[in-house]
Amino acid sequence: MTFTISGTQAEVNMSANSLPELVSQALELLGQIRQHPQFKGLRFDCDVAIGDVKQYFNYLEWAATADLEVSRFEGFTE
Repeated sequence: MTFTISGTQAEVNMSANSLPELVSQALELLGQIRQHPQFKGLRFDCDVAIGDVKQYFNYLEWAATADLEVSRFEGFTE
């Protein structure tokens, strides 16, 4: 599966990247989103903040590199 995120140069080939590589890419995108002037100008209230999402990906990255069974984590089903 290949997809392109609108407005970026990056193209991700899901079958070619390991889970830790995908998580690293996601964290990089979150950093770019957090610093984007348009994002900084948004005024909205939601239940999940960028910091929460970053923490999730940090934990997922740890779990993926610790060779744990990722499907057991909340939000993953087989």
